[in-house]
Amino acid sequence: MAKLSRDAVLKLAKLSRLKLTEEEIEKFRHELSEILAYVEMLDKVDTKGLEPTYQVTGLKNVTRADKEINYQAKSKDLLKNAPATEKNQFKVKRVLQ
Repeated sequence: MAKLSRDAVLKLAKLSRLKLTEEEIEKFRHELSEILAYVEMLDKVDTKGLEPTYQVTGLKNVTRADKEINYQAKSKDLLKNAPATEKNQFKVKRVLQ
């Protein structure tokens, strides 16, 4: 069984920006060690000759074909109500600096 050290838990907590109490450090050291032991057990499973399973429900993506819709609106008609335009486009305040 892979035992996780106290320092490893503290390093994970720092990377996760978590402040842990002494009780939490011990609790997570034990829980994370159990998780690692389970992963080690899964590593020992013989998967030779098995195909990867990408989808288990049998559902398939169904999409509709794109259709171009002509709303019969002219760009100049749409822009005439805009508070500000520039080069035949809406002019807005800068979002990124």
